[in-house]
Amino acid sequence: MQVDVYEHGVPSWVDVTSRDFEASKKFYSEMFGWQIEPGSEEFGGYSMAVVNGRTVAGVSPTMGPDAPSVWSTYVDVASLEDTLAQATLAGGATIAGPMDVSGAGRLAVISDPEGAVIGLWQAGEHKGAGLVNEPGTWAWSELLCDDPESEKAFYTDVFGWGAVTHGEGPGAYTEWHVSDRPVSGMLQKPAQMPPGSPSFWAVYIAVEDINDAAKKLEKLGGTIIQPQTEIEPGIFSVVQDPVGAMFNIFQQKS
Repeated sequence: MQVDVYEHGVPSWVDVTSRDFEASKKFYSEMFGWQIEPGSEEFGGYSMAVVNGRTVAGVSPTMGPDAPSVWSTYVDVASLEDTLAQATLAGGATIAGPMDVSGAGRLAVISDPEGAVIGLWQAGEHKGAGLVNEPGTWAWSELLCDDPESEKAFYTDVFGWGAVTHGEGPGAYTEWHVSDRPVSGMLQKPAQMPPGSPSFWAVYIAVEDINDAAKKLEKLGGTIIQPQTEIEPGIFSVVQDPVGAMFNIFQQKS
């Protein structure tokens, strides 16, 4: 699906920061067929991944040698300053920014009260992912946390999200809604996660066939962290790229 503009409160972009930039570019190019266009030295080599002529994700070196390789999600906002102020009032913290990114837009990064990190993007020339929900592109982001009820309050205050929860107890799943449509999700961290694991935003990349994708990922040096799991929309698997960044591959039901 092509997207030309995102409304306030809708996740609009994902990127992976890597401790081995060249290895990550090679992996994702071969894994998903991304054309990764070299980025400007002014912005540390931050590069855009392109599918069918449209940007789908960012690939960037980490800002320091001790920073982890990680996938991140960014939410489109009408005003960076207003959203940062609201996040502070709601118990969050500003990690980076606000900063201008040439004419592309304005950026900030915040953490929620549980420490989960999410980016804010006030669009300029760069509107966000131009192609989504197709094989090789970003399909979904979701928050894994300790206390979904407190997170509901935070994200509702910050982005105006509506929360629609399916089920009860630890297995419940919440869809975040903007204008009565789901834009991302949330669940309590599964019991099999190691104790003390931080809350975080997970990223899903769509694939045409999850069996083929899993074999290809391992051949390219990636690791299957959680085997294939069926959910209502399809099948997903938690995986890790060769540099250590975790993400999910997802095959939608036909």
